[in-house]
This record gives sequence, structure tokens and C-alpha cells, in this order.
Amino acid sequence: MTDHEVLRVFIGPDGRGGNLLGVVTADSSDPAARQAIAAELGYSETVFIDDAERGEVRIFTPSVELPFAGHPLVGTAWHLKSPLLRPPAGDVPAWTEGDFTWIRGRAAWAPGRRTEQYATVAEVDALPSPPPGEGWLYAWAWADEAAGRIRARGFPRRGDAITEDEATGASAVVLTAQLARPLDIRQGTASQILTRPGPDGTIDVGGRVAHVR
Repeated sequence: MTDHEVLRVFIGPDGRGGNLLGVVTADSSDPAARQAIAAELGYSETVFIDDAERGEVRIFTPSVELPFAGHPLVGTAWHLKSPLLRPPAGDVPAWTEGDFTWIRGRAAWAPGRRTEQYATVAEVDALPSPPPGEGWLYAWAWADEAAGRIRARGFPRRGDAITEDEATGASAVVLTAQLARPLDIRQGTASQILTRPGPDGTIDVGGRVAHVR
């Protein structure tokens, strides 16, 4: 098994939830080797740190490389205490506010993610994992529209072993850009994602992070 650290990202207010993230200090730049490592580890995403000082990182799911992803970048920003990360999509500012680590990205960096609104939280909770169909689905419903609270579930539907994502920062960025307002998203079993519109069409996304090992 490849030597790596494990973080939980987007932990809920009660300390539960959070999406597991593999963190590998890169010893090879070969994309095929990295893809094999990500598949071996089996997390929804694994981040490879190429240059910690410069914040240069690459992100792999068990089956594809991603130019941008929320929970790997929030987790890496917390792990490195870095004010700037450089995934392939572009420069990503990062900062801390209380218990939350924040990054700033763009919805255009997460193409192909379809959001679908349901009438009630119960309908979202009742969805099978994954629902029928192809392509990334972010299913959501208002839990409290006035307060900006949302219940969501994320389904990559890529054909790999990840049938449901516990907490999905990139999809939360896409949804926030569509709704154009701050959101408090409760996803998966017990995870929490906070988002808000940023400057120049950007979206801020933040969450709590902790080491697993």
C-alpha cells in the first residue's frame, strides 16, 4: 500500500461525517502511476503534492484526473497551511476563518456536473445510490430556503467503485453559482459545506478538516 496520509474534509458540526482524502507526497510524475495509486487507495479523491512550498498539486479519483475539486483542495490547504494552491485548473487562494478552511474557485472549473432540485428533503434521502442515469448528479432540496440551508447528495456515476460522494465541494461551487447566494449544505451522512459568492464570479467553499492518520 502506498504511504499516504488520510484527512476528513467537510466534517459536520457534531464531529461526524467528512469525506476521506488520501494525501500523497509525490515521488513520480507519471499520470498512469498516480492513477493506479488512486485506484489502489480507493478514496473518492487522492491529492498528489508536487511542490508543497508552491502549492502545486494534482487530483485523481479512482478512474480519472480532475483539474479542480473542492474537498481535496480544502483538505490540502488545511494540511499545508498554504495561502495558495495550484491545481491544473488555475490558482486557488486559501485561508482560515475559525474552524473552517476556505478556498476560492470557479464553477467553470467543474464542468459536466448536473444539479437537480427535488421538492423535499425526503425525496433526496430516498434516492437509490446511485440513481439511474449517467454523468455527475448533484441532487438537492431546500431544507430551509430563507436560511440558505440545503440537503444534498452527490453521485459521480463514473462506473468506478465510488457510487456516492460523502461531500462534494466542486458540485457545491456549481450549485452556489446557479443560485447566486450563500449556502449551508448538509451532504452525505453528516457532512457540512459552506459556500458563498466571491469576487469576479468566483465561489468560496469552506469546511472543517481533521487528520484520520
